[in-house]
Amino acid sequence: MNSVKRLISSGKLKGSLALGALLSFAVFPEGRASETTERSSEITSEKSASEELNPDEVTTEWNDTYLFSSREDASKELERLKKKPQEINETFRPKFEKLSGSDLLDFLESEKEYSKSLEILYTYAHTQLSKNVNEPFFISLVRGIQDLFTEYRKAIAFSAVKLTSLGKEEWDRLFSEEPGLEFYRAYLEASYIRFAEHRPVNESQAMYLAELENQRMKLETEALSQITNKVTKAGEITLENGEKFSINSQSYNTLLSTDPSRENRRRCYDKRFYHLINESDSMAALYSRKSRLDDLVARELKYADFYDNTLYNSYLTHAQIDDMNAVFKQRKGVFEDYNEFRRKKLGVDVLKPYDLMLQLTDQPGKKYAYIDALKEVQKSYSRMDPSFKEIFLKMVTGSFIDVYPDPEHGKQPGSYCTNSCALKAPPLIFMNYDGLLRDQKTLIHELGHAVNFYLMSNSVDYLYCSGTIYEMEIPSTFNEELFVDHVVETSDRATAIAVLSQQIDDYQNFFTRQPLITEFEYKAHKLCVEKENITGAELNAIWTSLSKEYRSPSVEYYPEDSAEWTYINHIYLTSNYYTFNYAVSKAITLALFKQYRKDPETFNKNYIAYLSAGSTMPPEAKLRKHFGIEINRQLFEDAMDVVESRIQELHKLAEEE
Repeated sequence: MNSVKRLISSGKLKGSLALGALLSFAVFPEGRASETTERSSEITSEKSASEELNPDEVTTEWNDTYLFSSREDASKELERLKKKPQEINETFRPKFEKLSGSDLLDFLESEKEYSKSLEILYTYAHTQLSKNVNEPFFISLVRGIQDLFTEYRKAIAFSAVKLTSLGKEEWDRLFSEEPGLEFYRAYLEASYIRFAEHRPVNESQAMYLAELENQRMKLETEALSQITNKVTKAGEITLENGEKFSINSQSYNTLLSTDPSRENRRRCYDKRFYHLINESDSMAALYSRKSRLDDLVARELKYADFYDNTLYNSYLTHAQIDDMNAVFKQRKGVFEDYNEFRRKKLGVDVLKPYDLMLQLTDQPGKKYAYIDALKEVQKSYSRMDPSFKEIFLKMVTGSFIDVYPDPEHGKQPGSYCTNSCALKAPPLIFMNYDGLLRDQKTLIHELGHAVNFYLMSNSVDYLYCSGTIYEMEIPSTFNEELFVDHVVETSDRATAIAVLSQQIDDYQNFFTRQPLITEFEYKAHKLCVEKENITGAELNAIWTSLSKEYRSPSVEYYPEDSAEWTYINHIYLTSNYYTFNYAVSKAITLALFKQYRKDPETFNKNYIAYLSAGSTMPPEAKLRKHFGIEINRQLFEDAMDVVESRIQELHKLAEEE
């Protein structure tokens, strides 16, 4: 599961203070709105929720011509959009001198339309670049859009300064002058009013921040290219049968998941383990540049550092995340019973790192056809609202999913789901489906995002098609729980054991590895403040030291410091400290799943309303309103209780086998 996912890495954070949220500023080309409407209408009428999947209608590649029919059209759109920032500046700067309610409403509508256009263009450029990170045209197009985003931020700097400086009386005046502004009250609160203490003090500073943001975006693009082209390509090994085996991001995961030969798994693991160490100096240099920019941006806006910035933007507190990390460290022993189960299942004396991914089936190399995986996903929706199956059918038959890997031709590792709100149409899902059990989980994870985005886009205004990162991860992780329950209830014992054990592996990932990554970022950022030049060895030492706090003592890890951090896409994103959100979302998901099991009908009504609401209210208020859930220490304790019950469920299945 890749961090899903660059396209949702910052949700849909809008407003001129949305640092790094490039994708949220974008939309459909002028003069083609009618084409969009027709396309969306066709999609809506294609399937009904009651239909079963027809294998002959399944598509496995994107058809993104509804975004742009050609590269030339995309280039023309970029040139058209380049003229707009100055036009917006000339139109609205004078009006902001003595701002009226009607002027502000006009500005919001204008900003929204420009954001839509830029979002669609960026979606096209980024998704195509993901297919081949070395494609010169799309490298250039992405850079051009990043530069345009920077120029746009500069052009509307006056609005950020003005709107974050207004007091309550001035806001009351604006709302009273223009009744239409009431529709945007929640958006204005989330984007401007609550940032009064974290705002650019003048236009010069706002423009400076825009330049810093441009540098951060460029470094993110550079890092993802390096990871694809160098870091995850570890060279060749010779397998026990004498065959040469080339290691890249896809082949590495496949071999460690499927090869019964422990010696082959060891050779593969070792080759990449030491290769990552060799790559760590160059990635440390890149990461050092990035982290300095990150914290510089945060301090300019009066945050202690970017971690502080991230939590504030997520409506979370340091105490909440500290409590979460403390619970997961204190209760990591919950997983020891499962690790012992894995050790016995594999028949080894002690678990090694290269034993942790192998599928626990008699045929770990067995692959599942994409069509068969889709059928199981559809069945897992049997007790969900009909809209789930309807959106599912639209996605898998409408050329919205790019399914298969192609690393040798530059296809990026991982998976993600784009945001669809600008078009009110199904989003695009990027995958590297190789037929493994884990790939089925990835598929249903991304489909959870797709359901969320599609429901939002057809329920609320574009400016409210947003959410914090942890909110955006809830529907994807909830989808996974649905799938696991379906498999356990309907499959043979061997398959149920394999899927349930993999789910427990994922719990370890969510509740130990993901918080670890965030803590690593925090300490790495601190080191970069203290030292001008940092080495790979120094970051490797931080990674290893922290991992010991989270990892299992029953696994015999290597004595050398690990450079595993080098290939983690998330730490190079402009939305820093991404991964703790996975842990928060999974804890919330497990609380939601309890409610679903108890009363599916009531839960579905609340869940559809929750997924459709977007950012029309603050995230914790939305959780309380629909589910009565609070983000506190008890939530994380309850999550670990569920993990324990899942492990007990696994043992029961094994006894019945």
